[in-house]
Amino acid sequence: MQEGGELIKLDYGAEEEAFHMNHTKRLQPFERGNHYHGTYEIYYLLNGQRTYFIRDRSYHVLGGDLVFINRHEVHKSSVIGDPRHERIVINFREEFLASSLTLPDVDLMSPFRQKSHVMRLNLRSQMLVNSVMDKLTRELQERRTGWQSAVKLLLAELLLFAVRQAEEADGQPARVDEHPDPVHRKISEVVRYLHAHYSEPLKLETLAAEFYISPYYLSRCFKKVTGFTFIEFLTLTRIREAQLLLRRTDRKVIDIAQAAGFDNIAHFGRTFKKATGLTPGAYRRQKDS
Repeated sequence: MQEGGELIKLDYGAEEEAFHMNHTKRLQPFERGNHYHGTYEIYYLLNGQRTYFIRDRSYHVLGGDLVFINRHEVHKSSVIGDPRHERIVINFREEFLASSLTLPDVDLMSPFRQKSHVMRLNLRSQMLVNSVMDKLTRELQERRTGWQSAVKLLLAELLLFAVRQAEEADGQPARVDEHPDPVHRKISEVVRYLHAHYSEPLKLETLAAEFYISPYYLSRCFKKVTGFTFIEFLTLTRIREAQLLLRRTDRKVIDIAQAAGFDNIAHFGRTFKKATGLTPGAYRRQKDS
């Protein structure tokens, strides 16, 4: 399906559902807004190049690279050089596999917990991944008898490949380092600082002083690299921590607000609902249902 400057070759499901797969070729500049979701994501760049910000670091992603994004990790892809590129995105929930596939001798989710999010593949490995992606596409399009089981098995095959790829015999997993640009690396340092200190009172001016750069320069570079303003990112980090505490603990909402860096319970409630569409109490009840 051709839409403007992009050709959508496959679009199945939605990224928050049990399984989603999208294959799109783009001919014009495109930047996906910064976002996060409750599903795992596999991003496969077939050709072209992109800058990818994930959690707290940037990567220069090339054709043939596999990207693994854990649940609730903030991520954003953006243009670098020639905007033309083609990619496949797969989103899935862990229970999609766990409901019918148990593999006691391997942790298929381990690729999502590596320090580096990007895996660089040689040509032979790219051919293997291309084959799995082609088979997934056919199953989703033709929907022959047993196609849902076939999709689960193919996804497991892809994840098992990634597990093995990260444990090569020479002990040198094909993982990609952070973006080489010093500005990207500096912003990664700033983001890691925010992740460590989000519960404290933080202002742009004090953060800039901490890293010996001007507030204006920090603000501009932060937005360029992450896609967020400083305040947007800090608020999102605090909301994500509050969500985690609401899901995993029985602490009072006022205590969770303070632990996440909010000093006003009313402000916390308004901000949480604006970000999630639910009040903190409703979010916790949804988790328990």
